[in-house]
Amino acid sequence: MTTTLKKQLQEDLTASIRARDELRSGTIRLTLSAITNEEVAGKVARELSDEEVLKVITREAKKRREAAEAFEAGGRTESAARERAEGEILAAYLPKQLSDEELTAIVAGAVAEARAGGAEGPRAMGAVMKLVNPKVAGLAEGGRVAAAVKQALAG
Repeated sequence: MTTTLKKQLQEDLTASIRARDELRSGTIRLTLSAITNEEVAGKVARELSDEEVLKVITREAKKRREAAEAFEAGGRTESAARERAEGEILAAYLPKQLSDEELTAIVAGAVAEARAGGAEGPRAMGAVMKLVNPKVAGLAEGGRVAAAVKQALAG
């Protein structure tokens, strides 16, 4: 049984090949390849759940973002633009990211909860991250979450 997200990617790949959309088909093909690699990694081949497929897509989107930044820093704007375009294609498959306000509100709640448990100051970082991560999984990047937690603990 194929996961619905993987099946969606396969259908979109077929449609993009028919439409001769080289950028979209190449991006989806690479992502499906990464999903397959993940499925055969380890001792036993297995089907990935939709949640696991999302993690692979998130990782692929992050790679595109980092590559775009590296190309930009190296003065290769054309390559950076292509990486960003690929990242946007992948973003369509990911859940909508939390806004800064939503993330700040979740972090503030977790900081208050940690303080009630006796954890305070910069040392409370681990305790707060433990509370925040399950709430924002897949909805905000780890670096963004950590920065928000540090800011809330400092303030």
